[in-house]
Amino acid sequence: MRSGKSLSLGSRVALIVIGGSLLTVAAIVVTAYQALIHDFEDLLIQRQILEAERTSEQVDQKLQLRLNALSALAGQLASDNDLPDPADLEAALGRQTSLHELMPAGLLVFDEEARAVAESIYVPDRVGTQYLDRPHFQETLETRRPVVSKPIIGRTTGRPLLSFLAPIETDDNDLLGFVGGILDLGETNLLPENRKSGSSDSQSIEIIIDTQNFLYVDSGQGSQRIEPLPPPGADPLTDAALSGMTLGQIEDQQGQTLLYATKHLQRLGWVFVRAVPYEQVTTPARESFVRFFGISLLITLGLVVLSYLLVRSTMSPLDRMTSRIQRMAEQPDSAMRLRETGLPELKSLASAFNRLLEERDNLARLKEHFMSSVSHELRTPLTSMTGALKLLSSGITGPLNDKSQEMANLALRNGERLQLLISDLLDFNKLSSGNLKVHIQSEPLAPILDAAIADNVTMAAEHAVQLEAEANVSVHLYCDKHRVRQILDNFLSNAIKYSPKNGIVRLTAERRAPGRVRITVSDQGSGVPDSFADSVFKRFAQAETGTTRSVKGTGLGLAISDELARLMSGAVGYYNDNGAHFWVDIPTAEDAGSTGEQADEST
Repeated sequence: MRSGKSLSLGSRVALIVIGGSLLTVAAIVVTAYQALIHDFEDLLIQRQILEAERTSEQVDQKLQLRLNALSALAGQLASDNDLPDPADLEAALGRQTSLHELMPAGLLVFDEEARAVAESIYVPDRVGTQYLDRPHFQETLETRRPVVSKPIIGRTTGRPLLSFLAPIETDDNDLLGFVGGILDLGETNLLPENRKSGSSDSQSIEIIIDTQNFLYVDSGQGSQRIEPLPPPGADPLTDAALSGMTLGQIEDQQGQTLLYATKHLQRLGWVFVRAVPYEQVTTPARESFVRFFGISLLITLGLVVLSYLLVRSTMSPLDRMTSRIQRMAEQPDSAMRLRETGLPELKSLASAFNRLLEERDNLARLKEHFMSSVSHELRTPLTSMTGALKLLSSGITGPLNDKSQEMANLALRNGERLQLLISDLLDFNKLSSGNLKVHIQSEPLAPILDAAIADNVTMAAEHAVQLEAEANVSVHLYCDKHRVRQILDNFLSNAIKYSPKNGIVRLTAERRAPGRVRITVSDQGSGVPDSFADSVFKRFAQAETGTTRSVKGTGLGLAISDELARLMSGAVGYYNDNGAHFWVDIPTAEDAGSTGEQADEST
């Protein structure tokens, strides 16, 4: 069944350009979206950090305001070198209207041993109680600076309190006592009013945790009452705030992802936490991305249309040129040539094709002349010479001595081989087209090697080269004996011609793989030049050796060897190692399932 028509080159190039453009734009769009998400996430986290820091700073400012006011009162009480009487102290405390507004839970005065001696609001059993064991008293005693305690539970009230303390000192820095103020966190709110006013984070969550007593100062539920923390695992946001991670993502009990940031107020041991739903990141990022994607899509469509038009305008001349080339291929005798006009690349292509046609015509004429010469000028005289040698070898013309008989037989064998080679040249076109027949059967290896050496001894002697044979295996090959001999003769003749005087040419055979025998012809020459490596087994190819020795030939020997090896399911190759080593791999009869004289005819 005939397959559908494939896409033209122009369409493929257009698709490649369009596909590349779409992939590029898609990569840019995806990268841009990820960058937008990342940027919005960073911005939102930074916003939460700033909001938490702002709340923390506002609370810290309120604390500092109370400490400054308390320090001012401490300076008034230190006018003499000793504390006033308790009655005078209580009168002085009663006149501190502003401080009472700042510290409505009461003002106190302590002596140098941190024992309460006066108070503005009566609390049973508080006057006379010593508080030196409180950490903020010890800190004030050591530093002589105003201090605010971390939230504590009052000894007499049992309520969460903040205690403010300032030292009372003389002009000589002698400690007279302490003045303190108390805030009941359950009654007085230190947090800024309307903390979320002016903020677009309508879904934001804000909590404040007392890490000292594990209490909510603000639970984020719309109430600022002091409440105990839930057990671990009950509230992921509280757990994250207590983990020490100052920012990150968590998933709440409803499965909603939150971005959170924390700020720790060291003075109180409070952690200010702000969190917003992750949707506040994706929603604006998605809106920006949609706008960006729309613009990118319009640009992409414009690029696609422009790319298609450019590709079509570029490929149209090539399509016309292809049509003309196809017509010339259908009519080989046509003298038509391509017009060398248009774009530089098309002009170069037309010029190269015209030159190729000229070379094809020249090659055809050379081939016809060569075949004609071989057929008429070599074959006829060689037939006569072979006939004469047969007469001499048979003894019809008279008996020959042993030496003459041996030389006549050798000449006859080489004459017959030469006739076969000439026949091969005449049938080379059949070989190239796959129509040449080979007769494959089981053949012993040793006689093939011996005959190859014997037929090339004379040539080796003429070039002062020694031939050696070494076979490490004794097997039967599944091959055409004549064609294997033809391959080996090509290898040996080349090795002899390119070997130095007094050199050695070796013919070896060994197993290289299961069911395969490799026959190698090695010489001691300079090897195959690197520049000739890609052309060794091509037709009419000969390497420049740089020697004065006459090395002549048709340049077909190795190309014929390559084709013959393929017909016998073998392969040829070479490598350089202190000379050239040409090899041919031939299947063994065992691998082919042949044990006796089997004949097979292949084309």
